[in-house]
This record gives sequence, C-alpha cells and structure tokens, in this order.
Amino acid sequence: MTQDSSAPATGPSEKIDTTVPHSARIWNYWLGGRDNYPVDHAAGDAFREIFPGITDLARDSRAFLGRAVRHLAGEVGIRQFLDIGTGLPTADNTHEIAQRVAPDARVVYVDDDPLVLTHAHALLTSAPGGVTDYIDADLHDPDTVLREAARTLDLTRPVALTLMQVSGHIADYDEARAIVAALMGALPSGSYFAFNDSVDTNKANAEATRIYNESGAAPYHLRSPQQLAGFFDGLELLDPGVVPITDWRPDPGAAAATGDVIALGGVARKP
Repeated sequence: MTQDSSAPATGPSEKIDTTVPHSARIWNYWLGGRDNYPVDHAAGDAFREIFPGITDLARDSRAFLGRAVRHLAGEVGIRQFLDIGTGLPTADNTHEIAQRVAPDARVVYVDDDPLVLTHAHALLTSAPGGVTDYIDADLHDPDTVLREAARTLDLTRPVALTLMQVSGHIADYDEARAIVAALMGALPSGSYFAFNDSVDTNKANAEATRIYNESGAAPYHLRSPQQLAGFFDGLELLDPGVVPITDWRPDPGAAAATGDVIALGGVARKP
C-alpha cells in the first residue's frame, strides 16, 4: 500500500491555514516530506526556480544538525537538548540522533505551528531510558519556553540549545540576539549553543526570499555573516568556528563545498 506524497497524513485542523504558504511545510516539501499542501508546493517551487540551491541548503542544514548533536551527545557527553523551531518530523530528528548515541538523553522540542503539533506524536517516541517532550510555545517568548522546558529538563545541568534556520523569523536583529542571550543566560555553565542560518550575501537566495516575503507567508530575514557570528558573542566557539555549514566537522569522505556560501553555523560552549 502506498501513501499519497502530495498531501499530509492527517487533515488540516481549524488552526491550520492551507491557503497561505508556511515555512515549516515548505521546508518539509524541500526535504521530500509529505506534510505540506499545494500552496506550499507552489511557494517552494517558485523559490527553487530562482534559487535552485535551496534544496541542498535544506539537506545541508539537517546534516549539520546531525553532526552537531552527535558530537554533543558523544564526545561532549551532553544528555539534555532543547530544540527550538522543530519543524515537521523527518528522518533523523534530534531525539533519534541523540538517543542513538546516548539512550538516556532527554530532548524537548519547541514550536508553535499547529501542523507540527498535529504531528507531535511522531516526535514523542523515545528510546527506553530517554525522554522526549514537545512544547507548544513561541521563540519570541523565552520565559515560557524555559518554564515549560524545566518540566522535562534539569536546567541546573548542562543543556544543548539548538536553533537551525529559525532566527530569521525574528525581524529585529537586536531582539533576536536578546532572545538567544535570555535562553543561554538561563542555562548553566557547560551548556552549548548549536546554530545555523542563511546569509544575505547569496544574491539568488536573497531575491527568492524577497519574493517569498511578498507571498503572504510569515517573512524571513536574512542576515550578514557578521550578524550571524554575533549570536555567539560571550560563548566559546568550538573549532572550526562559524563556517559554512558543510565545512563544520564534515563526515569523512564528504565532498568539499563549492560555490557561494549560503548558510553559516557553529557550536559554542557557555563558560
């Protein structure tokens, strides 16, 4: 029996607007998922027509997350993860990666998208001995995120905070920096911050994003390399620093990146 790859597994709820494209669903579409709608296909295809590299970016961002989480759970020994801007479930979600390395890892996902909530049951499967939880909360409200995360995570022990391709949803750069500072400020010494986002220097991506922002979807704001590096201020960057995401501790045998830089990322420790 095959499933229709053009429609979500469940019908839309009253809160899910299928008339306006949504970034989480478009991202899912680019990754080959089926939790999206025709309006998302149209927006995703229009974006990809201008910037064909967006599909590679989606996959590269996912791969960067995997390498960062494996390093933190394995070599560093982190057992708690706070993944904000979860998006829709796909292969190798954060809890699957972390619990493959450390079955006792505890992972809390944070998102405020109703379709993600509909599919939260797919995220809430956990390895024996580990814990996976989901918080319906907004990145703009770090106090609520931290309060709810504390129901599952021990915030007196190190936590890895991950933000992957989500900071651009916060229009004001200073506000975005303040939110990250508030989140990291509530975590103890020895916690980590894993982050990546797109730069504004790739002309095709910038143009595609400009047109996407006029579609009626929640706008996304690209930032300069210097601004993205600024999210790590006050933290101790792990080698190789803030780099193109394909260059951050690539897997053995991985092909070197070519062409213009699209996204930068890094992992840093709170002293």
